[in-house]
Amino acid sequence: MKAKRLISAKSSRFSAQLFNIASVAAITAGISALLLGKLLASQKIGFLPFVLSFPPLMIWLAASIFVYASIAHHPNERTRQYHRWAGYRFYGATGAMVVFGQPIYELMGGWNGLMGVWAVMFLAVVPGGLYAIWKAAREDWQDMIIEVGIYE
Repeated sequence: MKAKRLISAKSSRFSAQLFNIASVAAITAGISALLLGKLLASQKIGFLPFVLSFPPLMIWLAASIFVYASIAHHPNERTRQYHRWAGYRFYGATGAMVVFGQPIYELMGGWNGLMGVWAVMFLAVVPGGLYAIWKAAREDWQDMIIEVGIYE
């Protein structure tokens, strides 16, 4: 037996924007925590900016796996496309920083190196994410009716 289910246009649009919204928020929160830690830190606790900056990114990295998996098979192809590109941006930048973050940090040294790593993350994720959020908001989304199998 199959049941029909309505997926609203608003739901499809939000699903298309969700990964981008959370990625931009995580990167912005990490940079904000880094700057706040730098303002609060004295020479005795110089590691504070580093310690404060990474938890938002790490929490979103773990949560993003579940968000990505939940939207990856959305019935709307446009939603999946926005979502896929958001994942490419975030996971690509995060993976690149695993490889290139330490050399950037060592090349620039100390505080500047940490800011350099975060600047690369910011430039790779935030402008493209904000553009995708804006573009998805302006797109003409349609309600969808799908058939869902119900097992008795």
